[in-house]
Amino acid sequence: MKTFRRDGVSFHYPENWTAEVEDSANGGWTVTVSSPRTAFLIVSLRPDAYDPTHLADQTLEALKADYQELDSEHQVETLSGRPAVGHDIDFLTIDVPVVARIRCLEAPGGPLLVLAQTAEPDRERYDPVLRAVVASLVVEED
Repeated sequence: MKTFRRDGVSFHYPENWTAEVEDSANGGWTVTVSSPRTAFLIVSLRPDAYDPTHLADQTLEALKADYQELDSEHQVETLSGRPAVGHDIDFLTIDVPVVARIRCLEAPGGPLLVLAQTAEPDRERYDPVLRAVVASLVVEED
């Protein structure tokens, strides 16, 4: 397993997955962790976001703008001991069903977005891995 660690946020991901980090002008960052196939995880520290609920809803709206056939269900759960709000999503891309989970929570540097996604043909293989990666998320105290 590899470990991503930055600004009090860390998580573990499989050795054969790749991670790309991009800094943003607002002091935040985004890391995209990709599987060898269709699964990926995006974790983004967004100090410019109003709050986790607003960030989750903005992310959902951005996806709705791109995918007309999108179904979503509001979700609340606990990640790293903190309340996380978001949406479970199903949509189609070029006739391939896709499943995604958006979760947002408060981190010391601002709202944190966690987006896990995979295509339906790879769901059985990668959904448990994505869930394990998200479950390994640690957000340190302020």
